[in-house]
Amino acid sequence: MDSSPLYLGFDFSTQQLKAVVVDGKNLDVVHHSSVQFDSELPEFRTQGGVHVHADGLTVTSPVLMWVKALDLLLAKMEGAGLDFSRVAALSGSAQHGSVYWRRGAAETLRRLKTSSTSPLHLLLQDCFLLSDSPVWMDSSTSNQCQQLEAAVGGARRLAETTGSRAYERFTANQIAKVLQTGPPNFLLDCERISLVSSFAASIFLGDYGAIDLSDGSGMNLLDLRTRTWSQACLDATAPQLERLLGAPQPSASILGPVCSYFVHRYGFSPRCKVVTFTGDNPASLAGMRLQEGDVAVSLGTSDTLFLWLQQPRPALEGHVFCNPVEPTAYMALLCFKNGSLTRERIRDQLSPGGSWEGFSAALRATPPGNNGIIGFYFDRMEITPPAVGVYRFDADDGEVSQLSAQQEVRALVEGQFLSRRLHAERLGHAPAAGSRVLATGGASSNRELLQVLADVFDTSVYTLHLSDSTCLGSAYRALHGLVAESGVSFRESVREGAEPQLVATPHPAARQVYGSMLKRYARLEERILQTAIQGAAGTPPSVTPLPQL
Repeated sequence: MDSSPLYLGFDFSTQQLKAVVVDGKNLDVVHHSSVQFDSELPEFRTQGGVHVHADGLTVTSPVLMWVKALDLLLAKMEGAGLDFSRVAALSGSAQHGSVYWRRGAAETLRRLKTSSTSPLHLLLQDCFLLSDSPVWMDSSTSNQCQQLEAAVGGARRLAETTGSRAYERFTANQIAKVLQTGPPNFLLDCERISLVSSFAASIFLGDYGAIDLSDGSGMNLLDLRTRTWSQACLDATAPQLERLLGAPQPSASILGPVCSYFVHRYGFSPRCKVVTFTGDNPASLAGMRLQEGDVAVSLGTSDTLFLWLQQPRPALEGHVFCNPVEPTAYMALLCFKNGSLTRERIRDQLSPGGSWEGFSAALRATPPGNNGIIGFYFDRMEITPPAVGVYRFDADDGEVSQLSAQQEVRALVEGQFLSRRLHAERLGHAPAAGSRVLATGGASSNRELLQVLADVFDTSVYTLHLSDSTCLGSAYRALHGLVAESGVSFRESVREGAEPQLVATPHPAARQVYGSMLKRYARLEERILQTAIQGAAGTPPSVTPLPQL
């Protein structure tokens, strides 16, 4: 009988709770399970795992739904024959959000160590000051964002300190809103404030689990360089906040053994360790096993970039976090709304039947650099840069109203990837020898598109086909947590994992073509932003109307 240790990773995502188990011998995934919030816990009446409130801005999730889902998930795993006694360590990740524990909840958590096998949601039902937690989709804290930025000296100063300007979904602004509009005795009645990640760790621990540095970087409260709470941000958010948050801990920290509730009810070993839980984006970086100088590009409905950074340059765009697997490094995150949906629109214009082969043929038929043509395609208001519309420029930077169908395809793809590279470099990305671009998501199956990606970034492109990088990253982090104190690096601890596959290398002339093109792209992007500012002031911008989507 196989007795190699198992490592368990969870992900408390927006719509479901997921888990994977990896075998410590070869890092193969040996089990996966999930619970869908809407369909399997209908009593909470969520849509997409959340409640959207009447104002259309406030978005929350029921805390007890997550607790009940955990019991349901573990019961599923037990029913499938998983031997929890073999789990040597567990960790997890979660969507970004905040949980508010009622005074006395710590004692209830500690009683989990000696309690019966009653369902978790019944044992913890009186523990939460707010029954619904604000989550990352919440956009109701604009006033609090403005107040925070003003209090610390402006948006740029806040970004330089915490890695991001004030964002409505970030925890500092959620806490400030709760303090201003929530229960009248909030500070008296609240014993602890957790992130969703540290809330989940607390249940397994039977005590308050620390916020990990990486997920804590997404709160507008953590000083990136000192890796401690910023006193200026704490003071601007709420009194007594340091007491309510507790001290943040490194991402590889062992918080303690799993509490006896899980030993008695599900058969966990009392020696099973709980490693700090982190955010879903940091867990994805771990699951993809990024290294220094790497870029991960998820090519989906929106395009997302993860960057491994040694020396970050926080800006008014994007986010910089503490790295979840290397204590002296950083990670950056950039999200672009106009990804695959825009590529699909241009594909359908080229081939009414929706053929990706025609799209690929257009890329093969057009030269790198597109004879100097550059395109910007913002079907929806973009995040970075904040612009909307379609803009096309010839080799002399003059605007043109239309291109040939083949030129349009290349202008779209090159423009998207030039944008990704430009903004990655502004956050501190500096590729070194041996660095890679790791491509995931639906569009990563298109080899011609990945060739353009390799050319624009002047870096070899590899593909990763992961069923769930967040859960897998959590399991990897559980494994690493057991050996981190002895000096074993994350990379060394997961070296047996499946390697990404090389799919494209840059053409020899790519560096010269796209090096100069990147400078032009930056100038033209600034020109578009100035046009947008003039349009907002009453001067109609020169923008090609978008087709109906």
